[in-house]
Amino acid sequence: MPVTLRVNGQRHDLDLPPGMPLLWVLRDVLDLTGTKYGCGVASCGACTVHVGGQAVQSCQLPVGDVWDEVTTIEGLGTPDAPAPIQAAWIAHQVAQCGYCQSGQIMAAAALLAEVPDPSDAEIEAALALNLCRCGTYGAIRAAVRSAADQMREA
Repeated sequence: MPVTLRVNGQRHDLDLPPGMPLLWVLRDVLDLTGTKYGCGVASCGACTVHVGGQAVQSCQLPVGDVWDEVTTIEGLGTPDAPAPIQAAWIAHQVAQCGYCQSGQIMAAAALLAEVPDPSDAEIEAALALNLCRCGTYGAIRAAVRSAADQMREA
């Protein structure tokens, strides 16, 4: 079935089953492998992307149900010009194994787009569905607060 997606500002006309999870379209069809497969049941957050600016878990979202522009971790910033949240992640040395980080960053970026000065409780609520087995939650909160400060100053 023909499916048209806008991903990271680019239009893609694809022939795919409408029930195919967005995660697999991103990873296997479009070769955007920054979005990770974690659990496959929308319980870990590793697959978080933005659809229309909202953080969604792509492993359970059929491509036929995508309603707006998709942004992946590759679409937030670049190595030479990282988004504020990506720069804060690096500055606070958040990642250990790094597997959950793209999903964590995407959830945090969606929060900061809506709440420019989030409290710790708001940060924790926004990231509640993103699991980090390394346990870097303190560094994650610090990075989100730092990115919020940087974004407000800009």
